[in-house]
Amino acid sequence: MTATTQPPTNLPPTIGLGFGRLVRSEWIKLRSIRSTIWCLAILVVVTIAMAVLIGNALDVGTPVAQDSANGTLVTINTASVSLTALVVAVLGVLIITGEYGTGQVRSTFTADPRRTGVILAKASVLAVTTFVVSAVSIWIGVFASAALQAGKGVHADLADPSVFMPLLGASVYVTLLALLAYGIGLLVRSSAGGIAITLGLLLVVPIVLSLIASVLQAQWLLDVTKFLPDQAGMQLFTYSAGDAAPQEGIVLNGWGGFGVLAAEVAVVGALALVVARRRDV
Repeated sequence: MTATTQPPTNLPPTIGLGFGRLVRSEWIKLRSIRSTIWCLAILVVVTIAMAVLIGNALDVGTPVAQDSANGTLVTINTASVSLTALVVAVLGVLIITGEYGTGQVRSTFTADPRRTGVILAKASVLAVTTFVVSAVSIWIGVFASAALQAGKGVHADLADPSVFMPLLGASVYVTLLALLAYGIGLLVRSSAGGIAITLGLLLVVPIVLSLIASVLQAQWLLDVTKFLPDQAGMQLFTYSAGDAAPQEGIVLNGWGGFGVLAAEVAVVGALALVVARRRDV
């Protein structure tokens, strides 16, 4: 009878960093970076402060129709989004380029040689943190401003989807922008370069294209601007009034704007992931 060889039973189990451990590691790094604390603190303060200040100062008069009251509350609590979007864009870039600047990225990629897991873990931590902080801040502002407006006879219906969805959409918008900035930062590996590109895409490109379209009277160019990240994402927190005036050219609703912005985030993120995996560092 031929003896059979049995595999050894005293070998240590394979040790590796699963996705859960990578997420925990990225969460520790995220909350220990000063830039993260400052960016999130600015987001909270600006969101709540603007809601309270505008809610206290704005007086639309009475009587107010329900649709008008709802629109007023949404406007009050999304007025800060254009500012907080810039803050989270900077955060999205710094969360990855900071590691390249210090050289810590070498250790990060050593822990996950395939790099996909750690890049997705960092994106997940960024997205969840940004969304939760933004949503909590917005709803604190909502309850504060709603109380202030109620004292002036303006009573919004917070359970109305036309109110709830734009407020939720504002948090989704800043989260997607943070991920877009993260992808850009991963591509360029430079804090200055990543911030310049991201802010240029949000602030400069829309103005330039709008000016050119105005000079040339080119409606097609105005339609192109509606697919830029800020213009498409803006539809996520725009209050849809029942008697809104018709618009010229291409019109995106909330879901359309979400689809465009999410697609842009996915394309930039996929490209950044492919490039990051092919680089030496």
